Amino acid sequence: MSKVIPLFRVFDEPKAREFYIRYLGFTLDWEHRFDESAPLYMQISKESVTIHLTEHYGDCSPGAAIRVEMAGIEGLHKQLLNQNYPYSRPGIEIAPWNSKELCVTDPFGNRITFYEELEPK
Repeated sequence: MSKVIPLFRVFDEPKAREFYIRYLGFTLDWEHRFDESAPLYMQISKESVTIHLTEHYGDCSPGAAIRVEMAGIEGLHKQLLNQNYPYSRPGIEIAPWNSKELCVTDPFGNRITFYEELEPK
């Protein structure tokens, strides 16, 4: 085994693109529909993180959550706040398990918690 790719259920293609591509800075890798009226399935990525976004009923449940380990969480926080995105103003919290964490929730209830491990106490 070498990779895990989470799936997030989405319900509105323009909102999904606005949140993931414009706000979070992911890149659209590819998209697929069986025909023009079929639901969208697409892959996005940023650095080493890959996520599949799907409008297909039954692929996954809305309200999923993933954790993404990273370095430089303060820089990501500043980048997100500087965009003045009207639907998200995430903060950074220090978790009891000794990490800095920044959680964003997409328009469909899915959560991504970006975290950076702190030096042991």
